[in-house]
Parts: sequence; structure tokens; C-alpha cells
Amino acid sequence: MIAMQLAQNVIHSDAEIMSGTPVFVGTRVPVYNLFDYLEAGDSLDKFLASFPSVSREQAIAALELAKEAVNEVASAHR
Repeated sequence: MIAMQLAQNVIHSDAEIMSGTPVFVGTRVPVYNLFDYLEAGDSLDKFLASFPSVSREQAIAALELAKEAVNEVASAHR
């Protein structure tokens, strides 16, 4: 339940914004951009410098949500 409330404060999806792609709340920055930066070896600071409308708190919360999702999937397969 807490994760769901956190997700609503961090990630938003609306057909009128970026065709429904999940974005950080209050921005037009797709959440996948954060993962693309990290996958490429870039730092969180570089991502935040490139997308100043995303707060550090939002980015960290998105990473926490992803971690929780991975843990849930892993737990389901035990």
C-alpha cells in the first residue's frame, strides 16, 4: 500500500502527456530516461543535471519502487 501511494506521488501516466508514457510527476520526463542513463553508466547526478525538473527525491523514490518490484518478482519465484 505504501509503495502504491509513493508511486502516485512520483510517477504519473496520462494519455495527454507523452502518449501515456510514465513520467515523473509534474514533468514531461519519462521515467525510463533515468534507467537509460544508469544503464549507460551515467551517474544519478548527470541524469539530474540533464533533467532539472526531476528532483533527487523523485529519482531515488523511482529507484526504490523499481527495487521493490524486483524483490516482489523474485519472491514470487521462490
